[in-house]
Amino acid sequence: MGDLPGITARLGHLVELGVDAVWLSPFYPSPQADAGYDVADYRDVDPLFGRLADADRLISEAHAGGLRVIVDLVPNHTSSAHRWFAEALSAAPGSPERTRYVFRDGLGPDGDQPPNDWQSVFGGPAWTRITEPDGRPGQWYLHLFDTGQPDLNWDNPQVRAEFLDVLRFWLDRGVDGFRVDVAHGLIKQADLANWQEPQEILSGQEVAKPRPPMWDQDGVHEIYRDWRRLLDEYPGERILVAEAWVEPAERLARYVRPDEMHQAFNFEYLLAAWSAPAQYAVITRSLEATDAVGAPTTWVLSNHDVVRHASRLGLTADGGRLNGVGVGDPQPDAALGLRRARAASLLMLALPGSAYLYQGEELGLPEHTTLPDEARQDPTWERSGHTQRGRDGCRVPIPWEADAPSYGFGPTDASWLPQPPSWAEYALDRQRGVTGSTYEMYRTALRLRREHGLGRGPLEWLSTGDQVLAFRNRGLTVLTNFGAAPVPAPAGEVVHSSAPLDDDGRVPTDVTVWVRR
Repeated sequence: MGDLPGITARLGHLVELGVDAVWLSPFYPSPQADAGYDVADYRDVDPLFGRLADADRLISEAHAGGLRVIVDLVPNHTSSAHRWFAEALSAAPGSPERTRYVFRDGLGPDGDQPPNDWQSVFGGPAWTRITEPDGRPGQWYLHLFDTGQPDLNWDNPQVRAEFLDVLRFWLDRGVDGFRVDVAHGLIKQADLANWQEPQEILSGQEVAKPRPPMWDQDGVHEIYRDWRRLLDEYPGERILVAEAWVEPAERLARYVRPDEMHQAFNFEYLLAAWSAPAQYAVITRSLEATDAVGAPTTWVLSNHDVVRHASRLGLTADGGRLNGVGVGDPQPDAALGLRRARAASLLMLALPGSAYLYQGEELGLPEHTTLPDEARQDPTWERSGHTQRGRDGCRVPIPWEADAPSYGFGPTDASWLPQPPSWAEYALDRQRGVTGSTYEMYRTALRLRREHGLGRGPLEWLSTGDQVLAFRNRGLTVLTNFGAAPVPAPAGEVVHSSAPLDDDGRVPTDVTVWVRR
C-alpha cells in the first residue's frame, strides 16, 4: 500500500529533485471508499499508513531537509463511518445530529423520490435514502460524490468550529499548509434548486449561464476568511491552497484575495489545448485575474484526478481526456505525448507564480492505459455503470528501481494497483545522472527556476502567433514551438531545452527552449 515511513524514506528524492514542499493525499482513518477522501477521523492516521508518531517524524525530517509539508483537508464531506454520521442515523429528523449534514425529506406522497435532481460527480443520483431508527424508510442525505461521502452542512456553526479545531490540531504538529479538497463546494444554494445541466468538471465557465447551485457559491469565502485568520496566528508561512474547479479566472481569483487563500490550482490551464493561441489566452487571463488581487497564479499539468499529461497530450492536442483510458480505448502516442509533456513542463516552470508537480511526472511517467478493469478501485467506474474508467490509471505506484520487485515500491511484486511492464524504462535509477533524461530535465529546470527567481518574475510577451509562443522572464527568453516546422532559436546562450535542437540551432516542433542573453 505504501505508508508514511515509506514517504519519509523517499524525502531525499524530493530534496535532490529540487522542490520546496510535498503535498500528501489523505492518510486519515478511512474505509477507503474513495482513496481516503472519505475521512472517518480528521485527527489521526489510518493504521494502513502508520501512526501519528510517523506523521510527526515525516514532518520533522522534511523540515530538516528544507521541505515544507502540505496535507490534504477534506471539508466538503466526511466518511459515512465518521462518528457524526452514525449519530445522525441514530437521531431523529431535525435533530442537532442530523443538521451537521444535508438531510431532506423526499418528494412524492411516500417521500420515495430524491429531494432534487442533482447527480453525483461519480455518476448516479446525489441522494441516498436512509432507514430511520424505527425501521421505516426515512430521509435522504446528500452526497455529491460517493454514497460513503455524505456532504456536511456548512451553515451549521458546529461544523465550522470543528474544522477550525482540526486546522489547529495539524498546525500545532508543524504542518505548513493545507490543500483544501472541493474548496468550491462547501456551501450549497439555500433552496437546493434543481439543476438540469450535467455535472461538469469546470462549472460556470459561460458568463451568461447561472452557476450550478452546488458549486462556487459566494458563502464559501466567509469560511476561508475565518481559516486565514487562524493560520495568520501561527509563526512562519502557513498556507491554504484551493482545489476549486472554477471558471472564469476572475471567479477563481476570489479564492486568493489577500484575506483568503494563498494559492488556487489553475485547472483551466491544465485543460487548455496544446496550441500557441490557447496557451497564450489562458496564461494571460490567469495572470491578469490573479494580479488584480495581488496573488500568484498556481500552475498544474497533472494530478491524481486526471489522465497524466504525458498520455493526455499523446491522445489529442485539445486538452485531452480526464476520465481515464483503458483496455479497448484509443491508446495515446507515447513518444508524442512525452515530447509534448516535456515541452509543456518547461513552459510551465518558466512562468511566474507557483507550480505543482504530480509524483512521477519528473520521470515522464505515462498513464497506465491498459490497467485491467477488474483491478480498478475508483468508485467512478462502478457508479458510472462502467462508462467512465476513472482515475486509477494515474495513481499506480511510481517506479524507483527498474529491476526491483514492484519497481522498488515494496518488498514484493504486489502493489495496490498493478504496474505495467513498460514502466521499467521510466524508473528513477535508469534516469538519474543520464543526460537528456526527463528526470534530469526537471532537476535542471527547477535549479534554473530558483536561480533566476522565475516564480517572482515579470512576464513580457515576445511572440503570440499561431505557431510560436515566446516570452521573457528575469533575463531568460522562453520559446515553445507548436508549429509543424522548426523555428530559429532566440539569440543568446541556450541554457535548457525539452529536447535537442536541430543541427542548425533551430527549435523543432513540440520543443521548449530557455535562452539567456
